[in-house]
Amino acid sequence: MQPTTPAVADAADTASATAASASQQPSSSSSSGSSAASHAAAPPSASGNGMQPPITATAATAAPIVPVPPSGQIDSTTATATSIGMSSSSVTANAAAAAAAPPSTAATLAPSSSSTEAASYEETHVHAVYESIAPHFSATRYKPWPVIAEFLTSLAPGSVGFDVGCGNGKYLGVNPGVHMQGSDRSASLVRFARDHGGVERSQDVAVADGLSLPFPEGRADFAICVAVIHHMSTRERRREAVRALLDCVRRPDGESGGGEILVYVWALEQSDSRRGWDEGTEQDLLVPWVLKQKKEKKEKKTKTKTKKKAAAVEQEGGVAAGNAEDGSGSTPDPAAVPDTTYQRYYHLFRKGELEEDVEAVGGKVVRNGYDKDNWWVVASRRT
Repeated sequence: MQPTTPAVADAADTASATAASASQQPSSSSSSGSSAASHAAAPPSASGNGMQPPITATAATAAPIVPVPPSGQIDSTTATATSIGMSSSSVTANAAAAAAAPPSTAATLAPSSSSTEAASYEETHVHAVYESIAPHFSATRYKPWPVIAEFLTSLAPGSVGFDVGCGNGKYLGVNPGVHMQGSDRSASLVRFARDHGGVERSQDVAVADGLSLPFPEGRADFAICVAVIHHMSTRERRREAVRALLDCVRRPDGESGGGEILVYVWALEQSDSRRGWDEGTEQDLLVPWVLKQKKEKKEKKTKTKTKKKAAAVEQEGGVAAGNAEDGSGSTPDPAAVPDTTYQRYYHLFRKGELEEDVEAVGGKVVRNGYDKDNWWVVASRRT
């Protein structure tokens, strides 16, 4: 879970929700917005333990940061988490349920839409959706993806960076030797992200737009943006989001290669997945997430057993149950009645498109690849 958007691949994920056309997404959700904003330039100061403290933006130049209420003051949306699918049975894979979910449909936004129209479209088909499904979305995001985990654990101790579109914050604590500050457009998901590390390690997170980040320019060692940019509804906005990420990291300096960003987006080429999307598929789609009400029933499996089973599936090269992007990861109750079907906008990236966008805004592709129906790229600033 977190921007307006296209599609990310994950597994099957329907607890109190069933949704088609989606795939396990490394965690993230929405984090886009209107126009790019200026960034504060104050560098982080060093601390005695080798870890750098949070990078904070100055009030004069930074985009506004919405404060996150302390524990115990979560709103009703968060409070009802257990009633909409956080039981262990809600993270059990169910391919049949995913197949039965409504099909994706072509997006209706015109390619020539203005920035204002695009932002409004994303507000309806991305931001509002993630606010509504945040508790269930967070419940289905718990296991870091290997490529992303490898990137984070390879960073030098004391590195400082950002997770833009951090969703429920599952990547913030992957490498305890670095300092990460998370941001997401969804206030509800940011609440989950703040508490992701438990009371001993409250996460450093903020509500912020992916096109107007409150981070200092050119000071970070790295930034990640997982399953976010495909929610931007025009190419201009997608490129602006990449530019905003590159602006956060250090420029190359002599022998130093500068900071790096890691970006994940849904791929158009998914012919081997259960969705079957490929070159002939529309690139701009509305992907459904169907949230269902469930009758209370006794859980058949413990949470521990469910997670062990999910881990075994991933170890065998499959996609973990309960970690899917479309909400299709739980055992459905035949008597349950669909509550609401949410339509999320996604742009499916064709091969090479993400690299084109990176280079168009002054980035340099360091390495790239394809992973679980996603295209990913690691890039740095050229100068």
